[in-house]
Amino acid sequence: QVQLVESGGGLVQAGGSLRLSCAASGRTFSGYAMGWFRQAPGKEREFVAAINWSGRITRYTDSVKGRFTISRDTAKSTAPLQMNDLKPEDTAIYYCAASTWNSGSIVRAQSTFYGYWGQGTQVTVSS
Repeated sequence: QVQLVESGGGLVQAGGSLRLSCAASGRTFSGYAMGWFRQAPGKEREFVAAINWSGRITRYTDSVKGRFTISRDTAKSTAPLQMNDLKPEDTAIYYCAASTWNSGSIVRAQSTFYGYWGQGTQVTVSS
């Protein structure tokens, strides 16, 4: 059974940092892009960041550029998300995802690009 499991969420004050981890089991995602999405209460799920299989190509939504960094541990099929200078508007459930196929250098923001999803981890930023 293929699983993606997020960890590292929690409660932090504005300006603080958190590091989210995404561990894969059941298969290796070597060659697959991985991404992070988030969903705030009452809002649709939105793209946050993504990285290709080698870690050389990344993509971020504008609101997190310069604050969040996605990286890639190809040996462990993980894609941690370092979040710095957190703001109350970053409060959401964060989901890890892996692309549906071996995507090479392609990295996309559309959720339909990703066929594997974790259950999510809550991030709450207090003002």
